[in-house]
Amino acid sequence: MRVTVIVPAYNEAVTIEQVLRRLAEVGLDCEILVVDDGSSDQTVELVGGLESEIPGLRLIVHERNQGKGAAVRTGINASAGEFVMIQDADLEYDPSDIPRLLAPLFDGVADVVYGTRFRGGGAQRAHLFWHAAGNKFLTLLTNILYNTTISDMEVGYKAFDGNLIRSIKLVSNDFAFEPEVTAKVLRQKNIRLFEVPISYYGRTYDEGKKITWRDGFGAVAALVRFRFGG
Repeated sequence: MRVTVIVPAYNEAVTIEQVLRRLAEVGLDCEILVVDDGSSDQTVELVGGLESEIPGLRLIVHERNQGKGAAVRTGINASAGEFVMIQDADLEYDPSDIPRLLAPLFDGVADVVYGTRFRGGGAQRAHLFWHAAGNKFLTLLTNILYNTTISDMEVGYKAFDGNLIRSIKLVSNDFAFEPEVTAKVLRQKNIRLFEVPISYYGRTYDEGKKITWRDGFGAVAALVRFRFGG
């Protein structure tokens, strides 16, 4: 059962090599698609230098920065795996959690699996307060609008049945990808969405975290928009 791991990357030269080497150590049959979203640092050169060393690794380059959602959509469109998952390039999420994340898909009991930082799991760096509060508000709004009980809508660790995610038309270019894909998954009939506790090694803004409070307003708009259309 081949897995496509999509790694959206924008100026992640500090961590990208470590992420890719740790993905290679997971021991799965992986197609690793790094989608560089117009980086201005050495990300492209570092990934290119590893293509001949890491089996299944392929680099796709956006000539200009378009946003995380655009990078993930490019990866989905290029994917060939029976299952598709997203691995951020900044090591906030630990690749050693991947087998646990994929297990419900491998077992045939799930169509979609979300990691969750709020229901136990491994090591957890203390969250930025307002970031955590915003996540919980957006998750509550998701549960109200879509009649579900997920605990971490904004989590970056998401895994999908490949045919399912390739069949969903996604349009968001920025961080609104997370609410959009959640909305469109939950609008599917008889979808089986599971959550799995994961570790979280969050970054501060000084350490390179990119999502801001402004993205929260976009997430609210996306949840409402995609509940009723789009």
